[in-house]
Amino acid sequence: MKKILILFFLFVMLLSQTNTWAQCAMCRATLENNISNGNVGIAAGINVGIMYLFFAPYLAVGLLAFFWYRSTRQNANQ
Repeated sequence: MKKILILFFLFVMLLSQTNTWAQCAMCRATLENNISNGNVGIAAGINVGIMYLFFAPYLAVGLLAFFWYRSTRQNANQ
């Protein structure tokens, strides 16, 4: 019964997604003004910054998991 309840909860959460815009109004206005003036350099820089902020936590967790796995394997071999 508990598994059915969890699956139902996950199903409801997946169906209740909403569209969101994850860009602040100031960033959007700056990018729109620069792109309309022909300067796409700032927009590319903002996109690189967003990608950096997106991947940094995953990279940190991945490195932590790798070192934990490596130390566990070394302790098991001793």
